[in-house]
Amino acid sequence: MVEFIVSLIVTALLLAVYHWYDKVAPADKKMTWGEAMIASVYVFTVFFWVYGVVPHYWLEWADKGLGWRADVLLEGPHIPLISNEGTGVIAATVDGGKFFPFRIPYLILRDIIAVLIHVVFLGANIWYWNHWQTRAARATAQEQATEAPSEFGRPLIRQGAR
Repeated sequence: MVEFIVSLIVTALLLAVYHWYDKVAPADKKMTWGEAMIASVYVFTVFFWVYGVVPHYWLEWADKGLGWRADVLLEGPHIPLISNEGTGVIAATVDGGKFFPFRIPYLILRDIIAVLIHVVFLGANIWYWNHWQTRAARATAQEQATEAPSEFGRPLIRQGAR
């Protein structure tokens, strides 16, 4: 569990580096060859971390810490009016349940969560690409907002404020 939580904290720190650089780097600045190489190593590190390390530590924690194996079935809580005596709400009908025609082992739930981790990071990956590619348009819009006066002739943003 500790490794998984630490991997999420490291992910947040890696993404905080991007947000810091996005604020300090001018949008119209062209990268040098050296900066591009450093950025490519950084992006590779982030990809390796979020698509390899974080799901790995989730699978390790689910297997060893939580004991989610193929022989342990997900049955859910026992609710008297919904489930049969001694079975959970999600228990299979062959095991005495009422609704589910199949067994759900914890191993399947573990793998579904691993896939969801990948899907969340893929969505974040697309958002970050779009955010970086549209930084010039955002800077232009911010400059236009500072130059355009309000209906009363005053600037919309205080001069000198970012």
